[in-house]
Amino acid sequence: MNASNARQLRKNPTEAEQALWKHLRLCQLGEYKFRRQQPIGWYIVDFVNFEKRVVIELDGGQHSQQVDYDAERTAWLNAQGYLVLRFWNNQVMKEVEAVKAAILQVLEDGGNTTPHLNPPPQGGRR
Repeated sequence: MNASNARQLRKNPTEAEQALWKHLRLCQLGEYKFRRQQPIGWYIVDFVNFEKRVVIELDGGQHSQQVDYDAERTAWLNAQGYLVLRFWNNQVMKEVEAVKAAILQVLEDGGNTTPHLNPPPQGGRR
């Protein structure tokens, strides 16, 4: 079920997912390889680097209404050893270089730090 859902999501990315994927796919973050719309357990994550166990999630306005779900999902992924980075769609569209720098910082620190860009707040719209 998740594999077919992931394939469907790869065929219909959001504008922000397309924009970030262009940079990730072209290896603009060093030699770090990413996969997109990847099933992990019963969740499908936007992007993942398996080597460093870093997940990148892009959040649109709907995420302000699903704070509990996102928190549960993040907690489960953390328990599996993944660091979850969240960025707003508009951050990717307006500040892609800063988003890339924040992701690269985490990758180079071995997935042990939090990026400096402001992640989506709990409950607020942006």
